[in-house]
Amino acid sequence: MTNPQRSPQPTQAELKDFFLKDRFAAHVGIELLEMAPGRAKAKLEIHDHHRNAVGVVHGGAIFSLADLAFAVASNSHGTVALGINVTISYMTAARGGSLVAEDEEVSINAKLATYLIRILDEEQTLIALFQGTVYRKREALPVKE
Repeated sequence: MTNPQRSPQPTQAELKDFFLKDRFAAHVGIELLEMAPGRAKAKLEIHDHHRNAVGVVHGGAIFSLADLAFAVASNSHGTVALGINVTISYMTAARGGSLVAEDEEVSINAKLATYLIRILDEEQTLIALFQGTVYRKREALPVKE
């Protein structure tokens, strides 16, 4: 989809450098794999600290993985985009290995954009679906600060 606003398009290198500042995602262990306008792909290698009391991957870890992909894709057009509504549906428990979040831009206009993120395990099993809407501010993403 084309960008309805005229902010300069950040380069992939600028975006990657900008999102490396996401200290929470780094602390959790989320790795940004791919970026493009309206798209992102991120990965989380599962470790013991990602598990809940019953031994499966904590829903918060899965949500955090999806949320980083959502943030990257929604801000990739060069304007600040802030989440205003998200939902997540967990389809099955994740137990180990790694998880990947793949983001798809569904709709975009000057003020709002909606994204669908699929969280998959190594066998391509659908673990969760995350849908989010952002409010697109008029200000440029501060990628060069």
